Amino acid sequence: MIDRRRFVLMSVATMLPRHASAAWRRPGPVPTTFDYGPAKLDIYAPDGARNLPVVFFVHGGAWRFGKRSQVNAKPAFLLANGFCFVSIDYRMLPQADVATQAGDVERAYAYIRANIAQHGGDPNRIVGMGHSAGCHLIALTGMRGGLPGIAGLLLDDTRAYDLAALAKNGGMVGAYERVFSDPAQWAALSPATYIEGRKHPPTFIAYSRAAGRGELSAAFAERLRASGTTVTLFDGSAYTHMSINRDFGEDGDALTTAALTFLRSTVR
Repeated sequence: MIDRRRFVLMSVATMLPRHASAAWRRPGPVPTTFDYGPAKLDIYAPDGARNLPVVFFVHGGAWRFGKRSQVNAKPAFLLANGFCFVSIDYRMLPQADVATQAGDVERAYAYIRANIAQHGGDPNRIVGMGHSAGCHLIALTGMRGGLPGIAGLLLDDTRAYDLAALAKNGGMVGAYERVFSDPAQWAALSPATYIEGRKHPPTFIAYSRAAGRGELSAAFAERLRASGTTVTLFDGSAYTHMSINRDFGEDGDALTTAALTFLRSTVR
Protein backbone atom coordinates (compact mmCIF):
# COMPACT_ATOMS: atom_id res chain seq x y z
CA MET A 1 0.00 0.00 0.00
CA ILE A 2 1.33 3.44 -0.92
CA ASP A 3 0.73 6.19 1.63
CA ARG A 4 -0.37 9.66 0.54
CA ARG A 5 3.08 11.27 0.97
CA ARG A 6 4.80 8.65 -1.17
CA PHE A 7 2.08 8.96 -3.81
CA VAL A 8 2.63 12.74 -4.04
CA LEU A 9 6.40 12.34 -4.33
CA MET A 10 6.05 9.70 -7.05
CA SER A 11 3.61 11.91 -8.94
CA VAL A 12 6.00 14.86 -8.91
CA ALA A 13 8.84 12.66 -10.11
CA THR A 14 6.84 11.49 -13.13
CA MET A 15 6.32 15.10 -14.25
CA LEU A 16 10.05 15.84 -14.34
CA PRO A 17 12.34 15.13 -17.32
CA ARG A 18 14.21 11.84 -16.87
CA HIS A 19 17.59 13.42 -16.07
CA ALA A 20 15.98 15.98 -13.75
CA SER A 21 14.02 13.29 -11.93
CA ALA A 22 17.18 11.25 -11.34
CA ALA A 23 19.06 14.29 -10.05
CA TRP A 24 16.11 15.21 -7.81
CA ARG A 25 16.05 11.76 -6.20
CA ARG A 26 19.81 11.51 -5.73
CA PRO A 27 21.15 13.48 -2.75
CA GLY A 28 24.28 15.49 -3.49
CA PRO A 29 27.33 15.96 -1.30
CA VAL A 30 26.85 18.09 1.81
CA PRO A 31 29.15 21.11 2.13
CA THR A 32 30.81 22.65 5.14
CA THR A 33 30.02 26.36 5.43
CA PHE A 34 32.44 29.07 6.51
CA ASP A 35 32.31 32.85 6.97
CA TYR A 36 35.17 34.47 5.07
CA GLY A 37 34.32 38.04 6.13
CA PRO A 38 31.87 39.79 3.79
CA ALA A 39 29.83 36.62 3.16
CA LYS A 40 29.89 32.83 3.38
CA LEU A 41 31.28 30.03 1.27
CA ASP A 42 30.73 26.28 1.00
CA ILE A 43 33.49 23.70 0.78
CA TYR A 44 32.69 20.31 -0.73
CA ALA A 45 35.36 17.65 -0.23
CA PRO A 46 35.39 13.85 -0.50
CA ASP A 47 35.91 11.86 2.68
CA GLY A 48 39.60 11.37 3.29
CA ALA A 49 40.57 13.96 0.69
CA ARG A 50 44.22 14.93 0.57
CA ASN A 51 46.01 17.34 -1.77
CA LEU A 52 43.19 17.34 -4.33
CA PRO A 53 42.86 20.08 -6.97
CA VAL A 54 40.11 22.60 -6.29
CA VAL A 55 37.44 24.33 -8.38
CA PHE A 56 36.54 27.74 -6.91
CA PHE A 57 33.09 28.76 -8.23
CA VAL A 58 31.38 32.16 -8.41
CA HIS A 59 27.66 32.10 -9.26
CA GLY A 60 25.86 34.39 -11.67
CA GLY A 61 22.69 36.44 -11.33
CA ALA A 62 23.21 39.82 -13.06
CA TRP A 63 25.34 41.01 -10.13
CA ARG A 64 22.07 41.35 -8.14
CA PHE A 65 20.81 37.83 -7.46
CA GLY A 66 21.94 34.28 -6.88
CA LYS A 67 23.43 32.29 -4.03
CA ARG A 68 26.21 29.83 -3.40
CA SER A 69 23.85 26.83 -3.18
CA GLN A 70 22.89 27.14 -6.88
CA VAL A 71 25.49 24.67 -8.10
CA ASN A 72 23.37 21.91 -9.69
CA ALA A 73 25.46 18.78 -10.44
CA LYS A 74 28.86 20.48 -10.15
CA PRO A 75 29.86 19.30 -6.66
CA ALA A 76 28.86 15.67 -7.18
CA PHE A 77 30.54 15.50 -10.58
CA LEU A 78 33.77 17.18 -9.54
CA LEU A 79 34.13 15.23 -6.30
CA ALA A 80 33.61 12.01 -8.26
CA ASN A 81 36.43 13.09 -10.57
CA GLY A 82 38.98 13.84 -7.89
CA PHE A 83 38.39 17.52 -7.10
CA CYS A 84 37.29 19.59 -4.14
CA PHE A 85 34.67 22.22 -4.93
CA VAL A 86 34.08 25.63 -3.38
CA SER A 87 31.08 27.89 -4.01
CA ILE A 88 30.91 31.41 -2.61
CA ASP A 89 28.39 34.10 -1.84
CA TYR A 90 29.34 37.72 -2.38
CA ARG A 91 27.53 40.96 -1.64
CA MET A 92 24.91 41.96 -4.21
CA LEU A 93 23.85 45.13 -5.90
CA PRO A 94 22.55 47.62 -4.87
CA GLN A 95 24.19 47.16 -1.45
CA ALA A 96 27.59 46.51 -3.04
CA ASP A 97 28.87 47.72 -6.41
CA VAL A 98 30.78 45.54 -8.86
CA ALA A 99 34.17 46.77 -7.63
CA THR A 100 33.21 45.66 -4.12
CA GLN A 101 32.00 42.30 -5.44
CA ALA A 102 35.36 41.73 -7.13
CA GLY A 103 37.02 42.50 -3.79
CA ASP A 104 34.77 39.92 -2.13
CA VAL A 105 35.83 37.29 -4.67
CA GLU A 106 39.47 38.03 -3.95
CA ARG A 107 38.91 37.80 -0.19
CA ALA A 108 37.10 34.47 -0.56
CA TYR A 109 39.92 33.15 -2.72
CA ALA A 110 42.52 34.26 -0.16
CA TYR A 111 40.54 32.47 2.55
CA ILE A 112 40.42 29.27 0.50
CA ARG A 113 44.10 29.46 -0.38
CA ALA A 114 44.94 29.75 3.31
CA ASN A 115 42.55 27.07 4.55
CA ILE A 116 41.71 24.53 1.86
CA ALA A 117 44.54 22.16 2.85
CA GLN A 118 42.65 21.44 6.08
CA HIS A 119 39.83 20.03 3.93
CA GLY A 120 41.98 17.98 1.59
CA GLY A 121 42.56 20.55 -1.14
CA ASP A 122 45.82 21.70 -2.68
CA PRO A 123 46.18 25.51 -2.41
CA ASN A 124 48.55 25.50 -5.36
CA ARG A 125 46.07 23.79 -7.71
CA ILE A 126 42.97 25.98 -7.65
CA VAL A 127 41.01 26.78 -10.82
CA GLY A 128 38.61 29.73 -10.76
CA MET A 129 35.24 29.17 -12.43
CA GLY A 130 32.27 31.47 -12.90
CA HIS A 131 29.04 31.75 -14.86
CA SER A 132 27.50 34.97 -16.21
CA ALA A 133 28.16 37.74 -13.64
CA GLY A 134 30.38 35.25 -11.82
CA CYS A 135 32.26 34.64 -15.08
CA HIS A 136 32.93 38.39 -15.33
CA LEU A 137 34.11 38.55 -11.72
CA ILE A 138 36.45 35.57 -12.10
CA ALA A 139 37.82 36.99 -15.36
CA LEU A 140 38.28 40.44 -13.84
CA THR A 141 40.00 39.29 -10.66
CA GLY A 142 42.05 36.66 -12.48
CA MET A 143 43.25 39.03 -15.20
CA ARG A 144 44.19 41.83 -12.83
CA GLY A 145 46.26 39.56 -10.59
CA GLY A 146 43.80 39.43 -7.71
CA LEU A 147 43.89 35.62 -7.51
CA PRO A 148 47.60 35.01 -6.87
CA GLY A 149 48.73 31.49 -7.61
CA ILE A 150 45.53 30.58 -9.48
CA ALA A 151 46.23 27.59 -11.73
CA GLY A 152 43.61 28.30 -14.37
CA LEU A 153 40.40 30.14 -15.24
CA LEU A 154 37.18 28.52 -16.49
CA LEU A 155 34.99 31.30 -17.90
CA ASP A 156 31.39 30.38 -18.64
CA ASP A 157 29.41 32.86 -20.74
CA THR A 158 29.52 36.61 -20.28
CA ARG A 159 29.53 39.68 -22.53
CA ALA A 160 31.40 41.81 -19.99
CA TYR A 161 34.99 41.24 -21.11
CA ASP A 162 35.50 44.71 -22.60
CA LEU A 163 32.84 47.19 -21.52
CA ALA A 164 33.89 50.05 -23.82
CA ALA A 165 33.79 47.73 -26.84
CA LEU A 166 30.44 46.38 -25.67
CA ALA A 167 28.99 49.89 -25.49
CA LYS A 168 30.43 50.80 -28.90
CA ASN A 169 28.71 47.79 -30.48
CA GLY A 170 25.34 48.54 -28.87
CA GLY A 171 25.57 45.80 -26.25
CA MET A 172 25.29 47.99 -23.16
CA VAL A 173 21.57 47.29 -22.70
CA GLY A 174 19.34 45.74 -20.05
CA ALA A 175 21.18 44.56 -16.96
CA TYR A 176 24.52 45.73 -18.36
CA GLU A 177 23.30 49.31 -18.76
CA ARG A 178 22.01 49.35 -15.18
CA VAL A 179 25.06 47.68 -13.61
CA PHE A 180 27.73 49.55 -15.59
CA SER A 181 26.05 52.94 -15.73
CA ASP A 182 29.25 54.98 -15.18
CA PRO A 183 31.56 54.98 -18.23
CA ALA A 184 34.39 56.24 -16.02
CA GLN A 185 34.48 52.78 -14.40
CA TRP A 186 34.42 50.71 -17.58
CA ALA A 187 38.16 50.34 -17.99
CA ALA A 188 38.77 49.34 -14.38
CA LEU A 189 35.94 46.78 -14.48
CA SER A 190 36.87 45.24 -17.85
CA PRO A 191 38.95 42.04 -17.74
CA ALA A 192 40.40 42.96 -21.15
CA THR A 193 42.07 46.03 -19.64
CA TYR A 194 44.54 43.82 -17.80
CA ILE A 195 45.59 41.43 -20.57
CA GLU A 196 48.74 43.11 -21.81
CA GLY A 197 51.80 43.19 -19.60
CA ARG A 198 50.83 40.29 -17.34
CA LYS A 199 51.33 36.56 -17.36
CA HIS A 200 47.94 34.83 -17.27
CA PRO A 201 47.07 31.25 -16.33
CA PRO A 202 45.60 28.83 -18.89
CA THR A 203 42.06 29.97 -19.67
CA PHE A 204 38.99 28.07 -20.86
CA ILE A 205 36.30 30.30 -22.41
CA ALA A 206 32.82 28.95 -23.14
CA TYR A 207 29.98 30.84 -24.78
CA SER A 208 26.30 30.13 -25.38
CA ARG A 209 24.05 31.15 -28.27
CA ALA A 210 22.84 34.22 -26.33
CA ALA A 211 23.30 37.48 -28.22
CA GLY A 212 26.88 38.64 -28.62
CA ARG A 213 28.46 35.88 -26.60
CA GLY A 214 30.34 34.17 -29.44
CA GLU A 215 31.87 37.27 -31.01
CA LEU A 216 32.90 38.87 -27.72
CA SER A 217 34.31 35.63 -26.32
CA ALA A 218 36.34 35.03 -29.48
CA ALA A 219 37.73 38.57 -29.40
CA PHE A 220 38.74 38.17 -25.77
CA ALA A 221 40.34 34.79 -26.53
CA GLU A 222 42.30 36.28 -29.44
CA ARG A 223 43.72 39.05 -27.25
CA LEU A 224 44.70 36.56 -24.59
CA ARG A 225 46.44 34.31 -27.10
CA ALA A 226 48.36 37.32 -28.44
CA SER A 227 49.69 37.86 -24.91
CA GLY A 228 51.05 34.30 -24.86
CA THR A 229 48.25 32.82 -22.77
CA THR A 230 47.10 29.26 -23.46
CA VAL A 231 43.40 29.51 -24.37
CA THR A 232 40.68 26.94 -25.05
CA LEU A 233 37.60 28.42 -26.74
CA PHE A 234 34.48 26.25 -26.49
CA ASP A 235 31.64 26.77 -28.95
CA GLY A 236 28.58 26.36 -26.77
CA SER A 237 26.08 27.67 -29.31
CA ALA A 238 23.98 24.56 -28.67
CA TYR A 239 23.28 25.94 -25.17
CA THR A 240 21.17 28.77 -23.81
CA HIS A 241 22.74 31.16 -21.34
CA MET A 242 21.14 29.19 -18.50
CA SER A 243 21.68 25.63 -19.74
CA ILE A 244 25.41 26.15 -20.31
CA ASN A 245 25.67 26.47 -16.54
CA ARG A 246 22.85 24.19 -15.42
CA ASP A 247 23.97 21.17 -17.46
CA PHE A 248 27.55 21.16 -16.22
CA GLY A 249 28.22 17.80 -14.59
CA GLU A 250 25.32 15.98 -16.23
CA ASP A 251 25.97 12.69 -18.03
CA GLY A 252 26.94 13.17 -21.66
CA ASP A 253 27.24 16.96 -21.46
CA ALA A 254 29.73 18.21 -24.08
CA LEU A 255 30.89 21.26 -22.13
CA THR A 256 31.53 19.11 -19.07
CA THR A 257 33.72 16.74 -21.09
CA ALA A 258 35.76 19.59 -22.58
CA ALA A 259 36.06 21.41 -19.26
CA LEU A 260 37.20 18.24 -17.45
CA THR A 261 39.93 17.76 -20.05
CA PHE A 262 41.03 21.35 -19.46
CA LEU A 263 40.92 20.95 -15.68
CA ARG A 264 42.97 17.77 -15.70
CA SER A 265 45.59 19.21 -18.03
CA THR A 266 45.80 22.39 -15.94
CA VAL A 267 46.21 20.81 -12.50
CA ARG A 268 47.90 17.50 -13.37
